[in-house]
Amino acid sequence: MSIQKSEIILDANGKPVNAYLASPSNGGPGVLVLHAWWGLNPFFKELCGHLAEHGFTALAPDMFQGQVAETIEAAETLAKSSEDQVVNNIVVAAKDYLLAHTDGKIGVIGFSFGAAWALVAGAQDSGKISATVLFYGVYDVDFSKVKSKILGHFGDHDEMEPLDGAQAMEKAMKDAGLDVTLHIYPGASHWFVETDRPEYEPAAAKLAWERTYEFLKKNL
Repeated sequence: MSIQKSEIILDANGKPVNAYLASPSNGGPGVLVLHAWWGLNPFFKELCGHLAEHGFTALAPDMFQGQVAETIEAAETLAKSSEDQVVNNIVVAAKDYLLAHTDGKIGVIGFSFGAAWALVAGAQDSGKISATVLFYGVYDVDFSKVKSKILGHFGDHDEMEPLDGAQAMEKAMKDAGLDVTLHIYPGASHWFVETDRPEYEPAAAKLAWERTYEFLKKNL
Protein backbone atom coordinates (compact mmCIF):
# COMPACT_ATOMS: atom_id res chain seq x y z
CA MET A 1 0.00 0.00 0.00
CA SER A 2 1.34 3.40 -0.98
CA ILE A 3 1.13 6.05 1.76
CA GLN A 4 1.06 9.76 1.04
CA LYS A 5 2.28 12.15 3.75
CA SER A 6 2.28 15.93 3.66
CA GLU A 7 2.10 19.15 5.64
CA ILE A 8 -1.00 21.15 4.75
CA ILE A 9 -2.39 24.56 5.68
CA LEU A 10 -5.89 24.81 7.12
CA ASP A 11 -8.04 27.92 7.24
CA ALA A 12 -9.10 28.24 10.87
CA ASN A 13 -11.63 31.06 10.76
CA GLY A 14 -9.31 33.18 8.62
CA LYS A 15 -6.09 32.12 10.35
CA PRO A 16 -3.64 29.76 8.58
CA VAL A 17 -2.80 26.69 10.67
CA ASN A 18 -0.42 23.83 9.93
CA ALA A 19 -1.59 20.22 10.00
CA TYR A 20 -0.03 16.86 9.17
CA LEU A 21 -1.86 14.58 6.75
CA ALA A 22 -1.23 10.91 5.96
CA SER A 23 -3.43 8.73 3.78
CA PRO A 24 -3.42 5.61 1.63
CA SER A 25 -3.08 6.43 -2.07
CA ASN A 26 -6.64 5.20 -2.65
CA GLY A 27 -8.04 7.15 0.32
CA GLY A 28 -9.84 5.86 3.39
CA PRO A 29 -12.14 6.86 6.26
CA GLY A 30 -11.08 10.05 8.03
CA VAL A 31 -9.54 10.09 11.50
CA LEU A 32 -8.82 13.34 13.31
CA VAL A 33 -5.76 13.08 15.60
CA LEU A 34 -5.71 15.58 18.48
CA HIS A 35 -2.32 15.76 20.15
CA ALA A 36 -1.49 15.86 23.86
CA TRP A 37 -0.20 18.99 25.58
CA TRP A 38 3.27 18.47 24.10
CA GLY A 39 2.11 19.92 20.80
CA LEU A 40 2.33 18.33 17.36
CA ASN A 41 5.57 16.45 17.96
CA PRO A 42 7.02 13.56 15.89
CA PHE A 43 5.07 10.89 17.78
CA PHE A 44 1.70 12.24 16.62
CA LYS A 45 2.92 12.62 13.05
CA GLU A 46 4.19 9.03 13.10
CA LEU A 47 0.80 7.94 14.42
CA CYS A 48 -0.85 9.49 11.37
CA GLY A 49 1.40 7.30 9.23
CA HIS A 50 0.43 4.19 11.18
CA LEU A 51 -3.25 5.03 10.78
CA ALA A 52 -2.73 5.43 7.04
CA GLU A 53 -1.07 2.00 6.94
CA HIS A 54 -4.29 0.64 8.45
CA GLY A 55 -6.37 2.25 5.72
CA PHE A 56 -7.35 5.58 7.26
CA THR A 57 -6.89 9.18 6.17
CA ALA A 58 -5.36 10.75 9.28
CA LEU A 59 -5.10 14.47 9.95
CA ALA A 60 -3.35 16.02 12.97
CA PRO A 61 -3.85 19.79 13.31
CA ASP A 62 -1.26 21.83 15.20
CA MET A 63 -3.34 23.19 18.07
CA PHE A 64 -0.32 25.07 19.51
CA GLN A 65 0.68 26.72 16.21
CA GLY A 66 4.24 25.47 15.99
CA GLN A 67 5.11 25.29 19.68
CA VAL A 68 6.35 21.95 21.03
CA ALA A 69 7.24 21.17 24.65
CA GLU A 70 9.87 18.73 25.86
CA THR A 71 9.13 18.89 29.59
CA ILE A 72 5.97 18.54 31.66
CA GLU A 73 6.39 22.09 32.96
CA ALA A 74 6.68 23.55 29.46
CA ALA A 75 3.73 21.47 28.23
CA GLU A 76 1.59 22.63 31.13
CA THR A 77 2.41 26.22 30.23
CA LEU A 78 1.46 25.62 26.60
CA ALA A 79 -1.86 24.05 27.57
CA LYS A 80 -2.75 26.79 30.05
CA SER A 81 -1.80 29.58 27.66
CA SER A 82 -3.85 28.20 24.78
CA GLU A 83 -7.03 30.11 23.99
CA ASP A 84 -10.15 27.94 23.86
CA GLN A 85 -11.70 29.78 20.91
CA VAL A 86 -8.49 29.57 18.89
CA VAL A 87 -8.09 25.85 19.57
CA ASN A 88 -11.74 25.24 18.82
CA ASN A 89 -11.41 27.01 15.46
CA ILE A 90 -8.43 24.80 14.61
CA VAL A 91 -10.25 21.59 15.54
CA VAL A 92 -13.32 22.63 13.55
CA ALA A 93 -11.17 23.48 10.51
CA ALA A 94 -9.44 20.09 10.64
CA LYS A 95 -12.73 18.26 11.12
CA ASP A 96 -14.31 20.11 8.19
CA TYR A 97 -11.30 19.32 5.99
CA LEU A 98 -11.62 15.61 6.73
CA LEU A 99 -15.37 15.62 6.15
CA ALA A 100 -14.86 17.31 2.79
CA HIS A 101 -12.17 14.85 1.68
CA THR A 102 -13.60 11.55 2.96
CA ASP A 103 -16.97 9.80 2.93
CA GLY A 104 -18.85 12.08 5.30
CA LYS A 105 -18.30 10.48 8.70
CA ILE A 106 -15.07 10.50 10.65
CA GLY A 107 -13.40 9.23 13.79
CA VAL A 108 -11.45 11.21 16.38
CA ILE A 109 -8.52 10.13 18.55
CA GLY A 110 -7.55 12.44 21.42
CA PHE A 111 -4.72 12.24 23.91
CA SER A 112 -5.18 13.88 27.33
CA PHE A 113 -5.50 17.58 26.34
CA GLY A 114 -6.61 16.39 22.91
CA ALA A 115 -9.11 13.95 24.42
CA ALA A 116 -11.00 16.86 25.94
CA TRP A 117 -11.19 18.50 22.52
CA ALA A 118 -12.31 15.22 20.97
CA LEU A 119 -15.32 15.27 23.30
CA VAL A 120 -16.00 18.93 22.55
CA ALA A 121 -15.94 18.14 18.83
CA GLY A 122 -18.36 15.26 19.36
CA ALA A 123 -20.82 17.46 21.23
CA GLN A 124 -20.64 20.21 18.60
CA ASP A 125 -21.10 18.08 15.48
CA SER A 126 -22.60 14.83 16.67
CA GLY A 127 -24.00 13.69 13.37
CA LYS A 128 -20.63 13.56 11.62
CA ILE A 129 -18.37 11.87 14.18
CA SER A 130 -19.01 8.13 14.41
CA ALA A 131 -16.13 6.92 16.57
CA THR A 132 -14.21 8.64 19.36
CA VAL A 133 -11.10 7.21 21.04
CA LEU A 134 -9.90 8.77 24.29
CA PHE A 135 -6.42 8.17 25.66
CA TYR A 136 -6.11 9.12 29.35
CA GLY A 137 -8.32 12.18 29.03
CA VAL A 138 -11.52 13.13 30.88
CA TYR A 139 -13.78 16.08 30.16
CA ASP A 140 -17.37 17.06 30.88
CA VAL A 141 -19.57 18.07 27.95
CA ASP A 142 -23.28 17.72 27.29
CA PHE A 143 -23.15 14.00 26.56
CA SER A 144 -26.76 14.05 25.34
CA LYS A 145 -25.43 15.85 22.24
CA VAL A 146 -22.78 13.22 21.52
CA LYS A 147 -23.83 10.48 19.10
CA SER A 148 -20.42 8.89 18.58
CA LYS A 149 -19.45 5.52 19.98
CA ILE A 150 -16.72 5.94 22.60
CA LEU A 151 -13.62 3.87 23.36
CA GLY A 152 -11.38 4.89 26.25
CA HIS A 153 -7.93 3.78 27.41
CA PHE A 154 -6.78 4.54 30.95
CA GLY A 155 -4.02 3.34 33.27
CA ASP A 156 -4.69 2.45 36.89
CA HIS A 157 -1.47 4.19 37.99
CA ASP A 158 -2.29 7.52 36.37
CA GLU A 159 -1.74 10.33 38.87
CA MET A 160 -2.71 13.01 36.35
CA GLU A 161 -6.03 11.41 35.41
CA PRO A 162 -7.18 9.28 38.37
CA LEU A 163 -9.36 6.31 37.56
CA ASP A 164 -12.36 7.52 39.55
CA GLY A 165 -12.66 10.49 37.21
CA ALA A 166 -12.68 8.23 34.16
CA GLN A 167 -15.26 5.97 35.75
CA ALA A 168 -17.46 8.94 36.67
CA MET A 169 -17.29 10.12 33.06
CA GLU A 170 -18.17 6.61 31.85
CA LYS A 171 -21.26 6.58 34.10
CA ALA A 172 -22.35 10.02 32.85
CA MET A 173 -21.94 8.84 29.27
CA LYS A 174 -23.96 5.69 29.85
CA ASP A 175 -26.64 7.68 31.68
CA ALA A 176 -26.90 9.79 28.51
CA GLY A 177 -27.38 6.64 26.44
CA LEU A 178 -23.93 6.50 24.84
CA ASP A 179 -22.26 3.31 23.65
CA VAL A 180 -19.03 3.52 25.66
CA THR A 181 -16.28 1.04 26.50
CA LEU A 182 -13.41 1.91 28.85
CA HIS A 183 -10.34 -0.30 29.10
CA ILE A 184 -8.13 -0.14 32.18
CA TYR A 185 -4.45 -1.07 31.87
CA PRO A 186 -2.87 -2.40 35.10
CA GLY A 187 0.34 -0.65 36.05
CA ALA A 188 0.06 1.93 33.27
CA SER A 189 0.33 5.64 33.90
CA HIS A 190 -0.30 8.79 31.85
CA TRP A 191 1.15 8.82 28.29
CA PHE A 192 1.60 5.02 28.37
CA VAL A 193 1.14 4.67 24.58
CA GLU A 194 3.52 7.46 23.60
CA THR A 195 6.80 5.88 22.47
CA ASP A 196 8.84 9.01 23.21
CA ARG A 197 7.86 9.12 26.88
CA PRO A 198 9.51 7.33 29.82
CA GLU A 199 6.01 6.21 30.88
CA TYR A 200 5.67 4.16 27.67
CA GLU A 201 4.41 0.62 28.35
CA PRO A 202 4.94 -1.52 25.21
CA ALA A 203 2.59 -4.38 26.09
CA ALA A 204 -0.25 -2.10 27.20
CA ALA A 205 0.27 0.17 24.19
CA LYS A 206 0.17 -2.76 21.77
CA LEU A 207 -3.13 -3.97 23.21
CA ALA A 208 -4.59 -0.45 23.23
CA TRP A 209 -3.76 0.04 19.56
CA GLU A 210 -5.14 -3.36 18.57
CA ARG A 211 -8.40 -2.43 20.26
CA THR A 212 -8.36 1.03 18.68
CA TYR A 213 -7.86 -0.19 15.11
CA GLU A 214 -10.57 -2.82 15.54
CA PHE A 215 -12.94 -0.17 16.92
CA LEU A 216 -12.24 2.27 14.10
CA LYS A 217 -12.60 -0.34 11.36
CA LYS A 218 -15.89 -1.50 12.83
CA ASN A 219 -17.40 1.95 13.17
CA LEU A 220 -16.04 3.92 10.20
